[in-house]
Amino acid sequence: MSTWLPVAPCTPDGCARHAGAVRAPLPAALLLLTGCTLVLLGVACVPLVRLLGATRRERLVRRWARAVPRAFGVRVTVRRHAPEPAAGGELVVANHISWLDIPLIASVLPGRMLAKREIRHWPLLGPLAALGGTLFIDRDRLRALPAAVRTVTAALRSGSRVVVFPEGSTWCGRGGGAFRPAVFQAAIDAGATVRPVRIVYRAIPPTATATATVADATGQAAGAVAFVGDDPLAASLWRVVRAAGLTARVDVLAPVPVPGEDGRRALARRARAAVLGPEDPLRPRQTAVASDRANRPAASVHH
Repeated sequence: MSTWLPVAPCTPDGCARHAGAVRAPLPAALLLLTGCTLVLLGVACVPLVRLLGATRRERLVRRWARAVPRAFGVRVTVRRHAPEPAAGGELVVANHISWLDIPLIASVLPGRMLAKREIRHWPLLGPLAALGGTLFIDRDRLRALPAAVRTVTAALRSGSRVVVFPEGSTWCGRGGGAFRPAVFQAAIDAGATVRPVRIVYRAIPPTATATATVADATGQAAGAVAFVGDDPLAASLWRVVRAAGLTARVDVLAPVPVPGEDGRRALARRARAAVLGPEDPLRPRQTAVASDRANRPAASVHH
């Protein structure tokens, strides 16, 4: 992997821990079985769903994606701060914490996901990801970046919604990385809408009432959902189903104006500020080998 790719300082041992109530092993195992079965069912149905019309296909994808986090025991709420655009290409940019981010976004704004080109050649998952409209790009070579931008630009110009995680790596939710500017050039070139989405995970405290809602959840970020560093997917799945009271909130924010002269870097900063707040200029930029969570198998099957 190229050393120019971004990396978060988060690690499984340091960040991905749950301090709240836990489920017993048997109920957790049942949730794990239910969630994995639902995911595999969605993957198996991709070829059939592709045969449907666009409206029916999007409706089914949203329903399936909405059910996935709940199947793993995570309660979800969605807040829309602005209506969806009527037509045209849309670049959806979100912070990246977990493999759960993929179905959460697909439940409200289903679109074409970016993935590294190697996934295209994986058994089963590669062909299915291609059927789902995944955009495959070469992320390991800086020289290939202009071609990747052109790929995203073409998709946006065709009227597609493209979903990206501009941080380039997962963070644990207690902080966030800079939004890489390259993909925003595609939005400028295509004249597309830039739609920021904020994802927040919390754990309802054990002392909260049974009627507590996701909006009521306060306190520290829910570390159990963080999928960071070299964390194995199996370990992350088990940690999620064992943690009781996990909640997720998805905020669909107002579009960020696409600039005329100040360019992609300013657009990336505005989108980042909308999602995570202004970046701390004193924090050193992390540019070592990335954890590459945005392009793991979990990200490629939710389309």
